[in-house]
Parts: sequence; structure tokens; C-alpha cells
Amino acid sequence: MGAVHSRGDVASLESSSPSAGRLSSGLVPSGPARVAGATDLGFVTEIVTLAFANDPVWGRAFPADPGNTTRRDIWRAYLRALMRFPWTWLTAGGEATSVWVPPSEVEMTPGQAETFEAIVVDRLGPAADDVRALLGRFDAAHPADEPHYYLSLLGTHPAHRGRGIGMSLLADNLARIDAERMPAYLESTNPDNDVRYERVGFRRIGVFEGYVPGSIITTMWRPAAR
Repeated sequence: MGAVHSRGDVASLESSSPSAGRLSSGLVPSGPARVAGATDLGFVTEIVTLAFANDPVWGRAFPADPGNTTRRDIWRAYLRALMRFPWTWLTAGGEATSVWVPPSEVEMTPGQAETFEAIVVDRLGPAADDVRALLGRFDAAHPADEPHYYLSLLGTHPAHRGRGIGMSLLADNLARIDAERMPAYLESTNPDNDVRYERVGFRRIGVFEGYVPGSIITTMWRPAAR
């Protein structure tokens, strides 16, 4: 997440074959996933806040406080901007959410970016400078030479983890993207998740430093279906 480009973070291999083959890892679309609307903002915010509470990057960048107020306020401001696109998805039972930026779009308008930054500064104080620097590294790593779908966030509510729901939602999203013959991009903030993305067609294309010195964020690209 960030103020100019979206962040392909997920809480919870290059292929030239068509989409059906690329999703042959046992993951299948989870069913009637739906596009989240404006009235779902609070619900999506809650899933993301809880899903990323212990993330190696965002769990440290947005520190815990009573009631997770700081985290919730920052995520809500960010999600409000991205949910103007019809590419925030919820599983049928509301267990997981995915947040995408469509090709050739930016995640925030100038006004939204200004509002978001003001909230970050207000909630984090001096630590906002470190978050600003982190977002700059995300921006620098973001591919700019080919239009693509950008997975900003994929999160599963902690009560529903371990059942493959988040990855099934991703499979559903990728089937839609494959139908458009478009590539996809994400940044993985948790190394444990990298292999999961490789199983659905992403390949590692680079790394950069996370919030804590020595931590690694992996950039991943999934070619367009043929």
C-alpha cells in the first residue's frame, strides 16, 4: 500500500500455459466472490487490520495500540481510496478480501494521497518519516513499462486462516485477469508466502528492504495468459 502505487502484500512461476493450467495447483475459485462496495469499507478494513497485525512489514510499520485504533484508521484511509475501483473483492462468506488496482491506474488521487499522508503523520508522529521512506522503496520497485493488475492486499480474517480461502479468492481473481489477457504484479511482505504465489503463476523478479533493516520484500510478476 502507499500513496502513489499500490502494494501487493498478502497476509496469510512463470508459465506460458493458459489460465486453466496455471491454476492447476489444486486451488479453485472459491465460488461467488463479489465486488466490495462503499458500504463494505468498515468490513474490509477490519479484515485487513486483523490480517496484517503480525505481518513482518505492516505489523511493525503500524504499531499496535489499544483497540488497534492506529492501524484501523490508517488502513481505512488507504482502502477508502482504492475501493473507488470495482476491484476489491470479498469471499461469499466474508472470510477474506483482495484489493487490486486496475491497469494504468494509480491508487490515490492527489487529494486522497494528501488525506492519507495527513492521517499517517497524525497517527504515527515522527515514525511517519520511516513509513514514508518505506513507501518510496515500494514506488521505486514498481514496474512501469507494461500495464498490469496490481494486487495491493490479500488478507484472510484470523478466524478463517489455514483453509486456503485467501488463495482460492486469489485464484478466482486471476481467472478473471487471465480472461483479459493481462499480467499481474505484487510485492510479498512475508517470505513464507512467496512459494504460494509461485504455485499460481507468479515469479520472483526482485527484492528490496522492508521496514526493519535486513528484512526483505519480494517483487513478483505473473505474465499474461496466452
